[in-house]
Amino acid sequence: MTRPEIRIHNLHKSFGGNHVLRGIDLEIGHGEVVCVIGPSGSGKSTLLRCVNLLEEPTGGQVFVGGTELTDPDVDIDAARRRIGMVFQQFNLFPHLSVTENLTLPQRRVLGREKATAARIAAENLARVGLSEKADARPSSLSGGQQQRVAIARALAMGPEVMLFDEPTSALDPELVGDVLAVMRGLAREGMTMMVVTHEMSFAREVADRVVFMDGGVIIEDGAPDRVIGDPQHERTRHFLSRLLDPAMAGVEEKPPGRVGTSER
Repeated sequence: MTRPEIRIHNLHKSFGGNHVLRGIDLEIGHGEVVCVIGPSGSGKSTLLRCVNLLEEPTGGQVFVGGTELTDPDVDIDAARRRIGMVFQQFNLFPHLSVTENLTLPQRRVLGREKATAARIAAENLARVGLSEKADARPSSLSGGQQQRVAIARALAMGPEVMLFDEPTSALDPELVGDVLAVMRGLAREGMTMMVVTHEMSFAREVADRVVFMDGGVIIEDGAPDRVIGDPQHERTRHFLSRLLDPAMAGVEEKPPGRVGTSER
């Protein structure tokens, strides 16, 4: 593996008496794409949110690009500028145009001049295939287009690492493809990516590694063909059998991370 861009050591997270993460160790190399899979409630989203301290770990360490985010003396705002995050919900400002949604954070957080922010916004809208929507309001866009705008907004900040928390889970099935195509493009460009997903075809095709979590721990970590195609642990096999063919388990698998769930 190349030098670690993300390093997680002995990470724990509890919510009251609920011990959600139980000593996670994980490294993601520069330019590597790692997909995190697992059942609802396994701790996937909490792990992702701990990487940029949207959730404060109960114990352990998180490093991004050599900076320890869990150091009490770290400049967390500066450290977070290296990390882009895309959520299940699009979180766009409805009263602003697409371009304004991209330029506002650049100007407020990075202090960029208006013209520079607009140029970078245009470049990243082109990157996600939405140049023609620059003046549109979010309400006029499909869910897939709104998510691509959210990706462009994150990219406009110039991140070194991108985190994706079930980016297609709120979308109708016919809208998923365009979002995944953008993410494939980022992977080809060499962007370091950590992706919580239930899109097994995407994980097989794009991920360098797949991590399977259950019960707040990592059960398997390896190449997609091994973890998805030939899982070694019964818990992984059971999860994949339910996800890929719910009838095999006799119970329909609950889609992970749907909007309105409290999956942690």
